[in-house]
Amino acid sequence: MDFPLESIHKQAHKLAEIAHCSGEQGKYWEMHSRFFANQTTLKPENWQVYGELVGLEKFSFQQCIDSRRYASEIRKDMAEGQKVGVKSIPTFLLGFTEPDGKVKAVKMITGAQPYASFKEAMDSLLSQK
Repeated sequence: MDFPLESIHKQAHKLAEIAHCSGEQGKYWEMHSRFFANQTTLKPENWQVYGELVGLEKFSFQQCIDSRRYASEIRKDMAEGQKVGVKSIPTFLLGFTEPDGKVKAVKMITGAQPYASFKEAMDSLLSQK
C-alpha cells in the first residue's frame, strides 16, 4: 500500500502517482529506484527525463500523470493505514486471512527491522492458528 509522507517530502503523493503510472508499463520498481537514487532532483521538470531513462513510452506516461488516475487510490491507502495506526514507513502489518477474505492484522512492525524481528512475529502468529 502507498503511504506517502508529505510532511517529509512535499511531492511524495505525486511521486507515488508517477510510480504507479510507470507500473502501467511494467516499470514501477525501476522508477521507484530512480526516485531514491535522485532524491535531490525530484522536480517536475525531471519526471519525463526519468521516464525516458527507465524506458517508458512518453505520451501514455504523461497522459497518466496528467489524469491523476491513481490519486484517489493512494488517498484510500493512506486513510486505511491511518485507521489502523500507521504513522511512519516502513510499517508491516501481519495477520490472518478471515473466511470472508479480509485480512485481520494482529501485529505491527514499524521501521527497518532485522530478519529476526519478522521471524519471531511470524512464528508467534503461526503458533496461534
